[in-house]
Amino acid sequence: MGQAAYLSQHHVLDNDYRIGFYVSVPEKLRWPVLVIAILAAVVGSQAIITGTFSIIKQCSALGCFPRVKIVHTSSKIHGQIYIPEINWILMILCLAVTIGFRDTKRMGNASGLAVITVMLVTTCLMSLVIVLCWQKSVFFAVCFVFFFGTIEALYFSASLIKFLEGAWVPIALAFIFLIVMCVWHYGTLKKYEFDLQNKVSINWLLSLGPSLGIVRVRGIGLIHTELVSGIPAIFSHFVTNLPAFHQVLVFLCIKSVPVPHVRPEERFLVGHIGPRQYRIYRCIVRYGYRDVHKDDMEFEKDLVCSIAEFIRSGSVGINGANEDPYKDDDKMTVVGTCSSHTEGIQMSEDDVIVNIDSPGTSELREIQSPTVIKPKKRVRFVVPESPKIDREAMKELQELMEAREAGIAYILGHSYVKAKQGSSALKKLVINYGYEFLRRNTRVPSYALSVPHASTLEVGMIYHV
Repeated sequence: MGQAAYLSQHHVLDNDYRIGFYVSVPEKLRWPVLVIAILAAVVGSQAIITGTFSIIKQCSALGCFPRVKIVHTSSKIHGQIYIPEINWILMILCLAVTIGFRDTKRMGNASGLAVITVMLVTTCLMSLVIVLCWQKSVFFAVCFVFFFGTIEALYFSASLIKFLEGAWVPIALAFIFLIVMCVWHYGTLKKYEFDLQNKVSINWLLSLGPSLGIVRVRGIGLIHTELVSGIPAIFSHFVTNLPAFHQVLVFLCIKSVPVPHVRPEERFLVGHIGPRQYRIYRCIVRYGYRDVHKDDMEFEKDLVCSIAEFIRSGSVGINGANEDPYKDDDKMTVVGTCSSHTEGIQMSEDDVIVNIDSPGTSELREIQSPTVIKPKKRVRFVVPESPKIDREAMKELQELMEAREAGIAYILGHSYVKAKQGSSALKKLVINYGYEFLRRNTRVPSYALSVPHASTLEVGMIYHV
């Protein structure tokens, strides 16, 4: 308003049309106005940074933006987050625009078009909120858009006049981010559709028999998957390419939920896949955004203990013995950690030392020489006396205990998306180059960072979409 008043009294525009903000400010008020302007810039920049973090987080959760590191800075307020990569990108872009323009007029043109575009888009989206969320009439929404949109359209058209004088920058940046988001979303969507369409059916699993058509060796195999139901397609790749598999298989899915903490008694969701004698389980582990991921040893103990408690609780359930074992694993049971169910199964682990010169014995001996000793993990389940569990569940617990003593192996399936033969040149460019570049240069899932590398088996598979 001050600038408009100044221009109304100064019609002759000299000095190359440079009528800045501080020219219109009276000389006695310039320093106080400068202080206010600096404070306003601080507030505005902080709002932009916070808003950018929030939008990027939501886009990443919807699969519309590559994975980034999200740091939650508050255990009470969910929206207080920090994203290091985006913070660095914002800093680089700010420096690039400042050094590139070296002119506040062009920077003002760029900022003006960005601000009015945000206002115009917000008005258009607000009409959807009026109709869909508030359940108001379409006429009311049209009136809202017509009233506010007309005013904003005038400012928007005025900003477009300055397009070649710096206003092109926000349009170019928006176009670049739009391409990145579309490429990532398209590749992620095609990969997820392939997983859904090529899930291994339960009938195929039943046709293999309890041994799955291969040798079942002692131990527990943890197969990481992003699917919360069904058997991933990569499992058939495991079965057909590996000569042996573990006697106990667990499809492990780690999910982050939008709450600060998940209570220990609600940490795990456990269910069977196929009949009980197949010894195949699905386990969904839920973490809040402020939960600290445990180390691999403590996590393995909680996981095995939760499966054992699921076996015990399933054997004494009301309908546990009458359920059809040949249906898929839609039904899951909430099971807590060892510390949360004190009245359930407890597990004890200790390392014993056995003499490898005396095969066939497992008792603890006094060792004379370190060259003939071998540490071995001994696992024991403490089962409550009441209620009683059936013989089949006891056998299942025995096999789980033996498998835990043999050790746990982490099996990671890496899927690579490729455009299938006959695809258009645009699709090949997007999938084979754009999406692959983003996948290679973004963060891996959080669970892959905490997997012990000494006991990890990685298997790759190419998806032709």
